[in-house]
Amino acid sequence: MQTMREIYTRQKRALFFLLALLILGWAFTGAKEIFAGLLLGLVFGLYNFLILVRRMKQFDKKMDQGKRISLGSGLRFASAVAAAAIAMSMPEYFNLISTVIGLMIPYALLLIDGIFFNAKHQS
Repeated sequence: MQTMREIYTRQKRALFFLLALLILGWAFTGAKEIFAGLLLGLVFGLYNFLILVRRMKQFDKKMDQGKRISLGSGLRFASAVAAAAIAMSMPEYFNLISTVIGLMIPYALLLIDGIFFNAKHQS
């Protein structure tokens, strides 16, 4: 079984590589609003993923002690709303649809990584 630290490290590496690709796309293509929206969404999505990892560590510790803790859904939802609000308030710089897609990229990569990990380690 893989640990959350291993998953987070692998995901972080993939997301930073994708951030670099999006920066190159923003710099060298004419679709600056789309790439800027993807970048904005991915940055907020990476922040949400970081919050989720931290809360899962706290959750594991508290469960061992018999206590309960939330996973920070409200904070992650608020940051997603903030990303959408930024994109909506500055449509000349950010595309709203690409911002929403960027918010979902970390979760899509997490799903794909889980599928590949299970297929690789299937007995």
